[in-house]
Amino acid sequence: MIRTNLSTRPFYNDRAVRLWLALLVAAAVAATLFNVARALQYSRGDTRLAAQVSSDEARARDLRANAARLRATVDAKQLDATSADAREANDLIDRRTFSWTELLNRFETTLPDQVRIVAVRPKVDKRAGTLLVIAVVARGTDDMSQFMDKLEATGAFKELRGTSEERYNDKGLLEGTIETRYLPPAEPADAAEKARQPEKAKP
Repeated sequence: MIRTNLSTRPFYNDRAVRLWLALLVAAAVAATLFNVARALQYSRGDTRLAAQVSSDEARARDLRANAARLRATVDAKQLDATSADAREANDLIDRRTFSWTELLNRFETTLPDQVRIVAVRPKVDKRAGTLLVIAVVARGTDDMSQFMDKLEATGAFKELRGTSEERYNDKGLLEGTIETRYLPPAEPADAAEKARQPEKAKP
């Protein structure tokens, strides 16, 4: 049996070549489809991001406009007064030595029968300590003076003075205010009251 190739043109295995070409074309098509899909995905993502950025910018503009309107409606003097009140309240909270219970106990032990306290306004001064403005109603100037003397005798109230705005109301009672520095000692109020009371005569 003769196996010699007598053709003038060599024989090539075209089937293998076509197979490789088909694989290359399929790979190219798959890569193209993948790239197209990724491009579409990125495009949709960019669109969403652009929409979100636009929405955020619009919201930021609205917030800035609202803030500007609110600033325009705020009274600067009222804001300063509110800030001052807040600082005063914080100072009172920070002062651990200030006790409303102790202060009221001192008032209870020194208040004459004909004097009534209607308001107490504390003011904190970093150097002078706690300043009290006490609004009182009394039967007359003698009763108010007696109350001031008793407060001073406790040793916890310094530099007491009555204001010049004293007046009699329609019920004939004297209305006035007392200003003082409140510097309570370390001992409790009931101990200070006992110390003020005269000792009983020994038998």
